[in-house]
Amino acid sequence: TERRSDLELVVTRTIHGPARLVFEAWTRPELMKRWWAPKSFGITLVSCEIDARTGGTYRFEFAVPGTAEPMAFFGRYLEVVPAERIVWTNEEGAEGGSVTTVTFEEKDGRTLLVVTDRYPSKAALDEAIASGSTGAYPEQFDELDALIAAMPRS
Repeated sequence: TERRSDLELVVTRTIHGPARLVFEAWTRPELMKRWWAPKSFGITLVSCEIDARTGGTYRFEFAVPGTAEPMAFFGRYLEVVPAERIVWTNEEGAEGGSVTTVTFEEKDGRTLLVVTDRYPSKAALDEAIASGSTGAYPEQFDELDALIAAMPRS
């Protein structure tokens, strides 16, 4: 994880599997539910709606210990190129939220993921870092790697 500017946070990780499977894990609700919620955060992804196409939308709802109502994250897909790139908005924030871009670059059966979160302001990125929400990626990607390892290669 690297803060590249006042507005951008970039996370890179190599996943041990082909880009098409890694892309599926980001775009199929039944797969996303298996890796997106970090276990150490104590939250559960209880609802996952994904229409992974340019112009499509998504909505994730998490059960959070100690709260009666689920926490929702939602937005729309600005660009979807299968097994190459996904760009989406994060619209739950008051400031308009961040825009996330993930790229999938396959080499020798492995996929380099580059996730870039661009925040609307320095204060918004500072707040995200301070809240700990940006620290989920290492654990999420460990779960993603395990999921991809278990998926059939056919």
